Amino acid sequence: MAPTPPSLGTAPAEPWRSSVAGARLDDALGPIAVITVRMNSPPSTPGTLYVVATPIGNLEDITLRALRVLREVDLIACEDTRRTRVLLARHDVHTSTTSYFEHNKLARGPQLLRRLAEGKSIALVTDAGTPGISDPGFMLVRDARAAGVPVVPIPGPSAVVTALSAAGIPADRFVFDGFLPVKPGRRVHRLQALRALETTIVVYESPHRIVAALEAIRDVFGDIEIVVGRELTKQFEEIVIATPAAHVERFTATEPRGEFTVVIPRGRRHTDADD
Repeated sequence: MAPTPPSLGTAPAEPWRSSVAGARLDDALGPIAVITVRMNSPPSTPGTLYVVATPIGNLEDITLRALRVLREVDLIACEDTRRTRVLLARHDVHTSTTSYFEHNKLARGPQLLRRLAEGKSIALVTDAGTPGISDPGFMLVRDARAAGVPVVPIPGPSAVVTALSAAGIPADRFVFDGFLPVKPGRRVHRLQALRALETTIVVYESPHRIVAALEAIRDVFGDIEIVVGRELTKQFEEIVIATPAAHVERFTATEPRGEFTVVIPRGRRHTDADD
């Protein structure tokens, strides 16, 4: 009768280690014990979500820190992978990219959160400027924070601050209101509410709505001088100070192209005496 193999006993349990199991096997060398150890993965430390600002036009406007992060992360989540790859190629960055934008945010967001939970590091970038400003980046940041994932901002270019810096308009207090409403009535009402704040105002506008926006600004603010920045930091950059009527005349004569940032100086609160 073969001797009974010695008892393996029970190892002290660790939170990430399962128990040890044993079995007996007879071969030419006599009875031996075959030990199977089942190991569960230790709890992984969440990765880090880096919110990385990228150039708003000129590809040289990126920080050394941003380039280092883009090289070191496991994945770059881009608003448009094609545009981001142009930047990455310019600076010899070869990190993998994936898309994260308005129309896939609900499906792609959970996928990115899973990667972060697995310990991967991800850089979030937008087509131009700082993520989370007039794009869906804030949702990923919000959900990452809720999941306990560290979020690290990597500051850099922003069209809002770029326009203010060259406007010559007081910017100790200002409000950024993104894109104005598309519908004419709502656009005017929004501008009236902004005027009542009595502070400097910055808005974005598209080329096919800039004339309508300038006309609405004229109706609400009158013939004050405002700053219209076009294609900031790019080859055909323009920063023009003029009345809304003069800007409308410019863009009526020449079809507006590019991306616009409009800076409106703080207005006087509307009173009955103005009527």
